[in-house]
Amino acid sequence: QVQLVESGGGLAQPGGSLRLSCAASGFTFSSYAMSWARQAPGKGLEWVSGIYSDGSDTYYADSVKGRFTISRDNAKNTLYLQMNSLKPEDTALYYCGRSRGSWVSFHVGEYDYWGQGTQVTVSS
Repeated sequence: QVQLVESGGGLAQPGGSLRLSCAASGFTFSSYAMSWARQAPGKGLEWVSGIYSDGSDTYYADSVKGRFTISRDNAKNTLYLQMNSLKPEDTALYYCGRSRGSWVSFHVGEYDYWGQGTQVTVSS
């Protein structure tokens, strides 16, 4: 069965960095685009960043562009999100999701599996 397991969240100070990982299993990871999304308290799920199945193209929400970097290692079935220059408004539960195909969608409804999430808290 498809499994997505996020890790790497925690507490960071404003301006700090964190690196999230998502370990995938139960499907051919290299055949699917993947994305990160986040949910802040009291808000809906927000798409953050996506990457094509072969890693050739990446996309970012305006709110994280220039600060976050998405990458993947298809040999290790792992997705990453490097988060730099963190802001308090980045505080949220972060999820990795599998696209329904090889393309990246900006709409969270176009993803058929999500992990359980990892908490990121940015505070001084």
